Amino acid sequence: MKIISIKTVKHEILGSLSFFEGERDIPFSIKRVYYIYGVPKEGQRGGHAHKNLQQMLFCPYGSIEIVLDDGNNKKSIMLDSPEKGLLIGNGIWRDMIWHKNESVLCVVASAYYNEHDYIRDHKIFKKMVEEGYWDEN
Repeated sequence: MKIISIKTVKHEILGSLSFFEGERDIPFSIKRVYYIYGVPKEGQRGGHAHKNLQQMLFCPYGSIEIVLDDGNNKKSIMLDSPEKGLLIGNGIWRDMIWHKNESVLCVVASAYYNEHDYIRDHKIFKKMVEEGYWDEN
């Protein structure tokens, strides 16, 4: 996991334009973009890890806490600026907690949707970490 600064061009009167490019600013080709919104304050999403997928998460509006778990340690990152992105590789459990109503979470992904890439049971995730699943891949 890594926090990145999203390139932003600011103009006093016209506002700001932020952008990133696949294989330049993020280390993968973008295959899918989606966004989550309408989650009430203190609502929680996520509760999964991915076997292979890489993602970048950003919050263009609001405040969303991303709780990351590598199977041994947990870390919390607050996405609360449209200029901040969070790169998440495979093998990381994530929970997302909305801290402001109307917050929007945007995600760019390295692959098309594949249900078989998801790990939705934390006990199975922990077992995969203990068995070195991601050490081999």
